Amino acid sequence: MSLPRVLTVAGSDSGGGAGIQADLKTMLALGVHGMSVITAVTAQNSVGVQGAWELPAEAVRAQYRSVVDDIGVQAVKTGMLASAELVETVAELISGTDAPAVVDPVGVSKHGDPLLAATALDSVRTKLLPAATVATPNLDEVAQLTGVRVESEDDLRRAAAAVLAHGPRWVLIKGGHLAGDAVDLLTDGSAEHWLRAPRHDNRHTHGTGCTLASAIASGLAKGLSVPEAVTEAKEYVTGAIARGFALGAGIGPVDHGWRFRS
Repeated sequence: MSLPRVLTVAGSDSGGGAGIQADLKTMLALGVHGMSVITAVTAQNSVGVQGAWELPAEAVRAQYRSVVDDIGVQAVKTGMLASAELVETVAELISGTDAPAVVDPVGVSKHGDPLLAATALDSVRTKLLPAATVATPNLDEVAQLTGVRVESEDDLRRAAAAVLAHGPRWVLIKGGHLAGDAVDLLTDGSAEHWLRAPRHDNRHTHGTGCTLASAIASGLAKGLSVPEAVTEAKEYVTGAIARGFALGAGIGPVDHGWRFRS
């Protein structure tokens, strides 16, 4: 039996909680074959990012073509792209691939360390977001990309409209930084899906954004609709957050294998 194939285009997290490592763990847990294009290498642990080195665009393009041209993909997920050159390179690659693309417009790490050059924001707006089937910004990334600041649930619609104006087919505004329940809004500009989950009093949430986007891509690769894929992904990441565990001296990771241990 051939497993659905999902390709992540993202940075490496040496601590194993986020980035490529979180993506591949998520894909394994959700029953798809995960493949990777590494865009940057980070020295990263539970307390922060100590260094980051982006790969040349030529290396990113070669990895992508190597996988897609031989193995093929049913979905692509993007994460840390670091620079304008890499954003534009990846946008061109996914635009030319006949598979849904989940774009997680990673701007900063969980610890507040910048993972995207300020000069790359315009490329994200004009090249990457228009290539997205689903964009999954958190509230900080919404502010960074659109200037819209979300203070309450009522602002989520305005945030979604601002991101959709840049061209993704769907946007999932992640309201995890608001108080109260973890509320997200998924919309294509007409249909609205509000996703609510209890907020877990848990500081071990490293990798949540990467995990959610990878889970959505896994669902799309299996043939689910966007609302179905996002609903399943939200359920998976909520369970993973609930089982997040301590690692090192700072913020621990979510538990990607929680279903195997429940």
